[in-house]
Amino acid sequence: MNIFEDTAPASERRSPLRVAILGCSGSIGTQALDVCRQHPAEIDVVALSVFSSTDKLVSAAREFGVSHVAVASENHGDDGCLARLPKGCSLGIGDEAVVELARLDEVDCVLVALVGAAGIRASHAALAADKICALANKESLVVAGDLLMPLAKPGRLIPVDSEHSAIYQCLVGERRSELHRIWLTCSGGPFYGKSRAELSRMGVRQAMAHPSWSMGPKITIDSATLMNKGLEVIEAHHLFDVPIDDVEVVIHRQSRVHSMVEFCDGTVKADIGVADMRVPIQYALSYPHRWESPCERIDFLAEEPLSFERPDLGTFRCLALALDAGREGGTLPCVMNAANEVANLAFREGRIAFTQVDEVVERVMEASGREGVSSISQLGDVDAASRAAAERIVRGLE
Repeated sequence: MNIFEDTAPASERRSPLRVAILGCSGSIGTQALDVCRQHPAEIDVVALSVFSSTDKLVSAAREFGVSHVAVASENHGDDGCLARLPKGCSLGIGDEAVVELARLDEVDCVLVALVGAAGIRASHAALAADKICALANKESLVVAGDLLMPLAKPGRLIPVDSEHSAIYQCLVGERRSELHRIWLTCSGGPFYGKSRAELSRMGVRQAMAHPSWSMGPKITIDSATLMNKGLEVIEAHHLFDVPIDDVEVVIHRQSRVHSMVEFCDGTVKADIGVADMRVPIQYALSYPHRWESPCERIDFLAEEPLSFERPDLGTFRCLALALDAGREGGTLPCVMNAANEVANLAFREGRIAFTQVDEVVERVMEASGREGVSSISQLGDVDAASRAAAERIVRGLE
């Protein structure tokens, strides 16, 4: 499936839209709740999940009067605060309970805001159940795009990443045959312009200081290594049915142009706006309509000049490795993603240096074979083996 001729929904959406937010305590989840708070007539929040932040889950469940909640971590299934859930609210414990929220009959739209590979099964469940999948989990398509995209019916898979939302909006009503190239913008992260030697001395505190966006720790470190942009290239490849090399990454420090689409006649469409994730979240919930802005507007007369540069693939090796994995396809993106998740966490825990993140990823990729993608179960096995291999390499580097 590609979205070019399929950008109109199969039918008008139900109003109010009944929404499940998976990962409601994270950065995307909390901003999604803010959007829901601003549009109570258009959105009915009926289900929520967290990994372990049960106090935040209870607070949101009481505010929105939800009917179903799930806690992924079995270690937090007995937290005392869960006794304060709304009367009649069902409580599920464990990963499968989170996935079950995506299948509920009373849910129209599933916002998958889970971190990392945990979102794959939930995304698959939502699409298989013919729900609208508002996808804020790029790993779902990076790892399992070959399985998920055939399930995505017209108007049923709406990207939430700011870049992919921008591309999606630029492509509404356009034809695949007339696309020339996608320009995927990148802020450059906190280490823009630094050398490899300088990067080797950077710690977690510096890496967490993103210049434009407020995000969770995993994705913020991915943005510092530029792995996040590599994952986004693979995601765009699947979402928009384009070759990896037709997605051009460009450094754009101002974070105003969220991405651009270039057509065969030289025309370029760009999505320009403030760096606020509530905008793409809201678009995924309101599509094909638009609601009043949830944030400030740009004053173009006060804006600084916009600039664009090529990324340094020699210095930021994670981006180059992700592009290689995307070109190779099959299970290699799963291998790459799993190794990166282990290395990313190891850096945040102070176990390896910043420049060893790409070393771990590269060594795991080099030692892994490539298979065609056949099932979620197969990908789970590849993911587990790659994580174990990455952990062994991390222990050797400590």
